[in-house]
Amino acid sequence: MLSLSISSSSPSTIISSSSKTLFSNPNKSFFHGIRIQHLSTPLRMQSSSLRNPSVVMMAKREEELKEIRAKTTEEINDEIIDLKGELLMLRLLKSAREEFKNSEFSRMRKRVARMLTVRRERELEEGINKRLSRKLDRKWKKSIVVRPPPSLRKMQEEEAAAAAAEAEKSA
Repeated sequence: MLSLSISSSSPSTIISSSSKTLFSNPNKSFFHGIRIQHLSTPLRMQSSSLRNPSVVMMAKREEELKEIRAKTTEEINDEIIDLKGELLMLRLLKSAREEFKNSEFSRMRKRVARMLTVRRERELEEGINKRLSRKLDRKWKKSIVVRPPPSLRKMQEEEAAAAAAEAEKSA
């Protein structure tokens, strides 16, 4: 009977193999597989290392919600329009295969969702039911005046300033 046991440099992994007889039948293989056992770290160490980042994230989210709740409903509506315009710009950049940060999609969508949540909380405080809320939302969406998102406005202003600087240099 042959037995093989290998211990790697890390104490958390053990590899072992065993076989019954070596040359009993030349047509059959005597290898029956390798068993790998991982020794896990104590559970207390794993849970404590995961605790700290989630606390930081919650504080950041709470801070953002306080910032949103401090705004008026009109400011929230304006920012929702701006963020949706920014999302449109990101989709255009993606379709044109230009460089952009992919994480901006989820960050903006989450911010829009938080703002819509705060807006709905205010409607509930005023006693507006779901049906009326949907009706007011449709009315608000129809009243939106299309305007370029802030990033596009900033790009247009930079281009206009560059063109003015070129005109001064040539004059």
